[in-house]
This record gives sequence, structure tokens and C-alpha cells, in this order.
Amino acid sequence: MAKERVVALLEQALQRARDAGDLPITHLPEISVEPPRVKEFGDFASNVAMLLTREMRRPPREIADLIVKHLPEDALVSKVEVAGNGFINFTLHPDWLHEVVRDIQTKGDAYGRWDVGKGERVNVEFVSANPNGPITVAHGRGGAIGDVLANLLEAVGYQVTREFYVNDATNSLQMQHFARSLVVRYRQLLGEDIGLPEDGYAGEYLVDIARELLEREGAHLAEGDETEVLNRFRNYAEEAMKRQQQADLADFGVVFDVWFSENSLHTSGQVDAAIRELKERGHAYEHDGAVWLRSTVFGDDKDRVLVRNNGQPTYIAADAAYHRNKFERGFDYLIDIWGPDHHGYIARTRAAVAALGYPAENFEVLIYQIVRLFKGGDLVRMSKRAGNVVTLRDVLDEVGKDAARFFFLMRSHESPLDFDLELAKKESSENPVYYVQYAHARICSMLRVAGEQGWTVPAARETDLSVLREEAELVLMKKLDELPEEVLVAATERAPHRLTRYSMEVADAFHKFYDTCRVVGEEAPLTRARLVLVDATRLVLKNVLTLLGVSAPERM
Repeated sequence: MAKERVVALLEQALQRARDAGDLPITHLPEISVEPPRVKEFGDFASNVAMLLTREMRRPPREIADLIVKHLPEDALVSKVEVAGNGFINFTLHPDWLHEVVRDIQTKGDAYGRWDVGKGERVNVEFVSANPNGPITVAHGRGGAIGDVLANLLEAVGYQVTREFYVNDATNSLQMQHFARSLVVRYRQLLGEDIGLPEDGYAGEYLVDIARELLEREGAHLAEGDETEVLNRFRNYAEEAMKRQQQADLADFGVVFDVWFSENSLHTSGQVDAAIRELKERGHAYEHDGAVWLRSTVFGDDKDRVLVRNNGQPTYIAADAAYHRNKFERGFDYLIDIWGPDHHGYIARTRAAVAALGYPAENFEVLIYQIVRLFKGGDLVRMSKRAGNVVTLRDVLDEVGKDAARFFFLMRSHESPLDFDLELAKKESSENPVYYVQYAHARICSMLRVAGEQGWTVPAARETDLSVLREEAELVLMKKLDELPEEVLVAATERAPHRLTRYSMEVADAFHKFYDTCRVVGEEAPLTRARLVLVDATRLVLKNVLTLLGVSAPERM
């Protein structure tokens, strides 16, 4: 990438200036290079001179002049100027954009990929909904973020495992209430006049499970010892709910490598083993009949209970065992993606990881914020089938997988998201996902028409691309050059939303090119060059949409 080359040139210039004694800086600053807002200022600009003003106690323009003085020559660079308060502006030879297009055609589906991960293993755990209800809209946002982040990490060279943590511990009060609610729904189907318990689940999906259970097993399941009845109904309900969750997520394009049972940590003795190890390491102690994690040593605001005074382990005990299990499976990095109500669990979980002897910096948590659904300008509040939430299935039925995934990723996970269902269904340029997909489909149509006229996309390295001089062509090529950096930054900054923005920018640059530049014309050299350019744009759009888990249609 040209941007990387410019950064490397500035790094070399700073090193040379320091070695020569012109800039006796203690360390090289992090160099930022971005396209200037005004195109007359060149292709790239850097404010590195301003970053050195305080240390050097010299005007930034003077520092910039010294940096430019020590810049090594490079065939890529046509002109370097110092402007304004000390910006260093680079104008590149036009050929650099032609090399971008050639590189895209050569790499194809691999364009935009890196190998910075070197095959290190990353576990990305996300969604992890309790098995007591359907996948909600909130879980859907977490699913989109987790799945695309996993795609990005794979694209930059990591080996990724997608994992769903099933909260099925036998001591879960939520699951006990869930089982009791199912018993009531089952008995209601048998004609009994009884109501749901106070903490029961009102969603109609439980009626469906109860009906399925009645048809499959008959009318005798509610008979017998209450504990046995509850366990019987709970086991069936969990399995039925997991099947529904898996089906909904699969239709959303999210498929997990591992579904990990929390209960297995208890039954296998891993929770007890983790607590024992914490004691041996001196990070767990007994007080008032309970066992505590000395989490304040690792930055938590207070110590946390691992085992209550009634002998029951807490959630943090299972979480400690779970993350210990993941590290023992050989993962180098753990990334957990949690909903907005879990922020308070970060410090205690990180403390447990550190207390067990694992590097806390290799454990990371992303918290995504709430989703609000709108339809016709009105807030969509709940689904009758789910009881008190809107389900992912509701959204998929309304707008489809592609729009759902794209819209969930249009804002940073750190920001609340307003999802306009009506906009997501529009077949117009107002709809961002339609706008991007239409750009890809339009290119495919153009190439089909060109083929009918006897044209094929030529080999870029055998094509004269110097005829691509129109402003719309230059803007489009510059935008195509940005994909590798966008992928790397989105992966390292855990920012998959950058891909939706970038895809819209590429689509916008292409549509403007389409409006001003005729591809198949009378001039054969120009036709050949533009065919190479539009096909490179197709490849970039396809690669971005693939990372987003969104289809790249050839016809619309």
C-alpha cells in the first residue's frame, strides 16, 4: 500500500535526522498519514512535525523542513511540500494507483488479507444466550459483531474458534423458573386451570415447546416427584431451546464451532479444581463461611465470593473455571463479547484470569450497547411470542439476513443503535445495504453486457492503465487502495463497523464513476483499462461483503 510506503519514508527520515543530530528526539513518534481534505494538497499528509514541537521546542514548520531534508528518494513520490503549520504533503506519481488495480486483480479474493496473526489461536465467545428463550435482537447485534470480528481476525492471519457458552448450570434460578413455566404450559394443554408462577416466562414459544412435548411423550410427564418432573421438563426445554437458537443463528449466518456447557464445568470437577488452584496460589481465602477471590489485588473494586456460605459456587467461580479451560485448550487470546448489562463483570473476570496465572492482557471483553427497533417511525417494543423482547427471528422475517447483519454493524459496538426496519427493506439508494449490493450487481451487469459485445476483462499487467485520468477514476482507485488498511485496523481495533462504512464509500465512488465514465466505448485502450478498473471494484466489494457475511448478488 502507498500509505505504508509513505509512513516508512517518514520513519527513515526521522531516524536519519536523529542520527545526524538535526532532531535529537528521544524516541520516534507514532506516524499518522491520511489523505488531505483538500485534493490540491496532494495524496497524503502527515502532522508528525507538530507532534515533536514540545520535545524539540522549535516551530513545527522548521521541524517539518528538517524531516523533508532527510527523506530518502522513492520512485513513488512525485513531490513533497511543507504547508500550513507544518503539515508534510506528499504527491505521488499516478502510476501508484495503476499498481493498486493490478495488485487487486493478482490477489483476487486474497486482496485485503494479512498474516500478522501468524496462526495464533483466538477464541471468540459471543451471543451466549441463556437456553430459556429465543435469540433476541440484542443477541443478534452481538452475533453480527462477534461473527464479523472472527472473520476479520481470520483475514489478518489468526486461527479463530467461534464459541457459544451455554448457561445451563443446575443451580440457575432462571432455568428453574423456565422449567416450572413449561410444566404449567404443559398442564394447561391438558385442560388444567392454572396460572404461571410469579417469576414465570410468558412467551408463547413455551406453549409450542409444551405442545411438542405433549405430542411426542404423551400426557403422563407431569406425574411423579416434583424434583424429577422439573428436571425432566428442564432437560427437554433446554434442548428444544438450543435447537431453536441454533436454527435462528444459522439463518442469520452465524455458525459456532463450539457450544460449551457451563454445567459440564461443575460435573467434571473443573470448578472445584479452579477454586483449589486459586487457594494454592494464595488468591482465594475463607471468610464468614464463604470462599472469596482476592480480586482487589488485580484491580477489582472489591473481593468477590467464589463459594457462598451454603456451599454453592457463584457465577465468578464458573467463569474462572471456564476461562481456565479455554487457556488450557491452547488458545493464545480470549475475546468475550457481552451485552450492556455485563460491564460490572469485566474486572472480576480479568482478576480471575490473572489470579490463575494467565496473562490478563490476553483476555479482552467487548461490551455492545442496546438496539432500538423502529417501524414507520414508531418504536417496536416487544414480541408477543417472546413475552417481553423482540426476537432475531422477527427481524429476519421482516428484512432478511443481509440487511439485518449490515444494519447491526453500522455503528460502533460502543454506541447504541437505532435500527429502521422500513429503511432496511427499501430498494433504493437510501438503504445502505441495497446501495452497496446494487453497486456489485451493476458491475456484474456491465461485464455481462460487455461480454455480449465481445469484450472480456483483460490482464491488468498487460493493459495500459495510464489512460485512467478522470477525477472519478482516480477517486475510485484511491478508495480501492484502502481495503487492506481498513481490514487491518478493523481487526486490531475490534471495529467491524468500519467495513460497512468503507463498503458504502466504495459504492459511492463507483456510482459516481458510472455516472461520468462510459466503460465500453469506441476507444479500445480506454475500454480495456476501464474494464480492469470496474472488475477490480467488483472484487473489492465482494471481499468486503464476504467479510460482513452479506451476499454479493450478481443480479438485482
